[in-house]
Amino acid sequence: MYAIIVGAGQVGRYLGRELLGMGNEVLLIERDHKICEELGDELGSVSLCGDGCEVALLAKAGIARADIFIAVTDEDDDNLAACQIAKQKFGVPQVIAKVNNPKNEHIFAKLGIDHTVDRVSLVLEHTKLQITGFPLIRLLNLKERGLDVVLVRVAEGSPALGKPLRDLSLPSGSVVSLIIRQGQECRVPEPGTMLEVGDQFLCLISSGSEEEVAQTIGGVSARQ
Repeated sequence: MYAIIVGAGQVGRYLGRELLGMGNEVLLIERDHKICEELGDELGSVSLCGDGCEVALLAKAGIARADIFIAVTDEDDDNLAACQIAKQKFGVPQVIAKVNNPKNEHIFAKLGIDHTVDRVSLVLEHTKLQITGFPLIRLLNLKERGLDVVLVRVAEGSPALGKPLRDLSLPSGSVVSLIIRQGQECRVPEPGTMLEVGDQFLCLISSGSEEEVAQTIGGVSARQ
């Protein structure tokens, strides 16, 4: 696989090292000449100094044969522009952009960027995982399918307590795949499985239905 990464900050360098370690061909594009020199010392001849939004530079990088294009600079405008050029002009099959401001994520999606990574939201969800008061944590977003994998917690006072799974008013298409019960092994639930205080379960739901799930299980908002 040939991967082009625009932006050689901490994220870009880490991705580059990991992909190279997996045996892939990688090229890092970076504006800062000093960083490019450091990349040469650290990773060898896998960097190109210049603007990842310039068509001529991308052509020089061999973008026409790239399998994946990743833009991870600290500027959303640059990430969006670079990904649009890669997708629309050069037809790169998979394009991924880092989103620095969560408010911009819908713009990336609207303009056809395949995948976005929102660091702020990732940190937020990880923080929520450590705080017991949140009834629902999003673990994975499958954007191309319009689905989310979420962890749902059953707390004391939950309207779901004492009810079998089949009687819960979860959104249409929701699939409960795993029950995590304290003191027991994780197991695949059955329709008649009764929920208890402290239960956690993994659930596949339609994107945008988090609030409905949180209200059904926790009786409170997913946002608290």
